[in-house]
Amino acid sequence: MGSPDMTSVSVSFEVRRQLNSMRALGNYKSVDDLILQMLKEHRLSQIKQDSGALQAALGDIGGVDVDALVQKLGLSPFKE
Repeated sequence: MGSPDMTSVSVSFEVRRQLNSMRALGNYKSVDDLILQMLKEHRLSQIKQDSGALQAALGDIGGVDVDALVQKLGLSPFKE
C-alpha cells in the first residue's frame, strides 16, 4: 500500500482515500455502509464454505450402517 517508510498517519490517510474511492464507485452513502456490505459478503462467504464442508461430512455419514454402529457401541435401547 505504499513504501515501507510510511507512518501510521500516512497509512491511515491512504486507507481513508481508498475507502472513499470504493464508496464512490459502489454508490454507497457512507464508508460505514460500504464496510457493512463488505462484512456481510465476507460472512456469507464463510457460511457457504462451512455449509459445503458440512454437506461433504454428511455425505460421508450416509454410508454408515447405523444398526451395526449401535451394536458396536452397546447403545441399543433394546437388549437382545
